[in-house]
Amino acid sequence: MRHVTGASLEGVLAAIFGAVVVVLAGCQTVGPHYEGPPPSAVVNAPAAQGRFVGSSDAAFATDPLPAHWWRLYDSQELDELVDAALKANTDLRAAQANLERSQALVRQARAARQLSAEVNVAPSYQQLSASSYLYPGTLSPLGLYDAGVSVSYEVDLFGRLKRAIEAAVADDEAIQAAYDLTKITVAAETARAYADACDAGEELAVTGRSLQLQAQITQTTYQLVEAGRVSRLDLTRSTEQLAEVKATIPTREAAQTNALYRLAALTGRPPAEYPKSVEMCTSAPRLRQALPIGDATALLRHRPDVREAERELAAATARIGVATADLYPRITLGASVGSTGAIDHFLSTRTNRYGTGLGIHWEMNQSMARARIAEANAGAKLALAHFDGVVLTALRDTETALATYSHDIERDEDLALAQAGAREAERQARQLYLAGKVDFLNWLDAQRSLTAAEDAVAVSHAKLSTDQISIFLALGGGWE
Repeated sequence: MRHVTGASLEGVLAAIFGAVVVVLAGCQTVGPHYEGPPPSAVVNAPAAQGRFVGSSDAAFATDPLPAHWWRLYDSQELDELVDAALKANTDLRAAQANLERSQALVRQARAARQLSAEVNVAPSYQQLSASSYLYPGTLSPLGLYDAGVSVSYEVDLFGRLKRAIEAAVADDEAIQAAYDLTKITVAAETARAYADACDAGEELAVTGRSLQLQAQITQTTYQLVEAGRVSRLDLTRSTEQLAEVKATIPTREAAQTNALYRLAALTGRPPAEYPKSVEMCTSAPRLRQALPIGDATALLRHRPDVREAERELAAATARIGVATADLYPRITLGASVGSTGAIDHFLSTRTNRYGTGLGIHWEMNQSMARARIAEANAGAKLALAHFDGVVLTALRDTETALATYSHDIERDEDLALAQAGAREAERQARQLYLAGKVDFLNWLDAQRSLTAAEDAVAVSHAKLSTDQISIFLALGGGWE
């Protein structure tokens, strides 16, 4: 074996030091630098910008969507319910906890770039074994101690820690967007449950009026049968119609009760504590002016699920840099100072110690690192595909909601005309029947048409209420 002289050892150390200097001089942050979605992303397509396709309808205005859109209904009861849900909803509480956890992970990632320090103090009182020291006598018990401070610092040569922080921050911002999405969903579902309860109340009121009318008709028919003016078959048919109207009540009562229970759950309360005042509501809140919808550009900038997907893309891009940095060495600087020995010699020259060091970790077999890079690149492609899908879904949901609402408005207007016509037809048929000019079946058909028309109008009103809420939900309002 060749003997290494002091001079040759110095040469080896100098070579190592020179290599470290060269590495330090050439250090850089590896991996792609994320500055936003690539030009090929759907969000950058001209067709995804500007006005909505359906915004030309008179039912819509291009004014920006208000943050608290439910206040447009000018309903204090609805405002109070939404405020209660935003304070006590369990899904929001879970989202808040998830956000706090994410923020803690960001702090952990940033702490990795800080100086790491460790302090240890371990005093003890021991009876040492004399035989272990080949001492023939007995050793006296003595106090021992071990105390020290050690510090270390990883030199982020190639930006591994920097990219890790970027990924953690982007993940945190994605979770913040997910929290915002939960918030707008809770607000929209609360408004929807309130509207459903009121719509069921309106339908019950319509049924009540129809039931009262039919009961009066049945009573009139009974009197005519007793007077011998009509056959008992007319009374049977009228009684049958009365039963049909009654049969719709349980279903609508169940719909109202279920909506009330949903409101209770959304506001963080058990079903027994549902808002009793809503039971009296017979008219759902519905805006009759043009809805403020903004434009597609604002939609894609503010809708939380779009922001969430974009931040996930940023995090996936940053992880490519984290994986790429594993191709290069990691440099760690360390130092320690301490004292170990008998307590009698605490902090004396014979017990004190110190040291400094340089640690270099480099994985020579880079197959694993390159596989991780390939995985990270695939993850970024997956995130981009998901982001494009979310953008397309946001645009589709909004355009669909706008088209549905504009067509439902036309249908509601036609149903109102049909209701007015059915009401007039029933009035005329009643007069003709009582005058003996038409049979009872004609009057009964007119009654059924009127009942069906009034039910259709009530259902249409409910549909318009839910349509409006669907538009506000699609636009992503209510998270600010």
